[in-house]
Amino acid sequence: MINKLKIAVIGATGYTGLELVYLLSKHPKAKIVNLCATKNIGKKISMFEKRIKKNLPLISRVEKVDWKNINLVFLSLPNGEAQKLIKKKFFKYPHLKFIDLSADFRIKDKNKYFKTYNIKHKAPNLIKDSLYGLCELNKKKLNNYRIIANPGCYPTSIQLPLVPLIKKNLIHKKNITIDSKSGYSGAGKNFHKKFKHKNLLKSTFAYSTKNHRHICEIDQELEIHTKKKVQFTFNPHLLPTFRGILSCIYVSLKKTNNTTDLVKELKKYYSKSKFVKILKLNSSLGSGNVLNTNFCEISVCETRIKDKIIILSAIDNLFKGASGQAIQNMNIIYKYPETLGLK
Repeated sequence: MINKLKIAVIGATGYTGLELVYLLSKHPKAKIVNLCATKNIGKKISMFEKRIKKNLPLISRVEKVDWKNINLVFLSLPNGEAQKLIKKKFFKYPHLKFIDLSADFRIKDKNKYFKTYNIKHKAPNLIKDSLYGLCELNKKKLNNYRIIANPGCYPTSIQLPLVPLIKKNLIHKKNITIDSKSGYSGAGKNFHKKFKHKNLLKSTFAYSTKNHRHICEIDQELEIHTKKKVQFTFNPHLLPTFRGILSCIYVSLKKTNNTTDLVKELKKYYSKSKFVKILKLNSSLGSGNVLNTNFCEISVCETRIKDKIIILSAIDNLFKGASGQAIQNMNIIYKYPETLGLK
C-alpha cells in the first residue's frame, strides 16, 4: 500500500475529467501532481469546476509530466488518444499504472474495435495487458494488470443486474430488451456537435438503436462472465437532464423460477458489495436515488404478464459510470478501503 499516490490526470477539463479531479481532490490518499489538457494552459481547474476548493496544480500540457515522479495516470481522453500515450510510456516506465476512461482497451478484439469506433488500434499488443475494470465482476483480477479499461456508463448499469441472473440460468438469454436513458453529460461537452436534434435539451431523444458503440462492449462482457451468447436489443436515449442513467431491462423468466428467486440471487451475489443495492420486489426507482454517488440501485418488477419481468437499474453516469468507478478501481488496486473518497 502506497501512503500517498502521486497522480496525473490527462484530459482534466471534460465532464468526466472534472468529476474525477473533484473526487481525487478530496481523496485522503491521492496527491494530484499534474492536470493536463490541450487548452486553457496555465489556468486553475477551479475555473471549470466550482466545487474544487483545494489548491491544485495549474493546467499544463502532457509534455510537462515527469513520468518517473508519478504512480498512476488517469486518462479521460477522446477514443483513440489514450492508446497512443500508453504505448509510449508502458514499457519505458514499468512502475506506472493506467486507468483509462475511454473505450481504447475495453474491446479485446482489435478488429471489432475498428469496426465499432472506426479507429485503427495503435497499441494492439497491449490489449492483452489490460483488464476490463467493472469492479464488482473483476475485483480479484485488478492487481494483475497495469492497464485498467474503465467500463462505459450504459454497460455498467446493464451488466450488474444481468450477469448474476444469466449465470444462474434464472432468465432466458434471448429476446432481452434494454431501454436506457441518460443525462446529456454522457455524450461529453461536444454533445451539440454529435446530436443535431431539434430542441435537444427540451426533449427525449432516441438514437443508435442498431449500432450503438456500447453494444460490442456489452456483448463481449456478458459472454465472458456467463459463458453464453446473450441476445438483446439496446435502445439508448438522451434526456434533457445533466446526469444520471436509468436502464429498464425486459426479460422472460424461466418456467421453474419466480420473481423472488431473482431478488434472492441478486442479493446473494452482491451481499459483500459496497456499492450495489438490491431493492425490495416491485420497488419504484429513478436515477435521482443515486445522483452524485457511486451506487447502482437495482429493482426487480413484475408486470401483468406472469413470466415477463422488468429489471430497473440506476446509476450516475459521471460517478459510477465513469469517474467514481475509476477511483473504486484505484482503491482496490492499491489496497485502500474500497469506499475511500467515495462516500
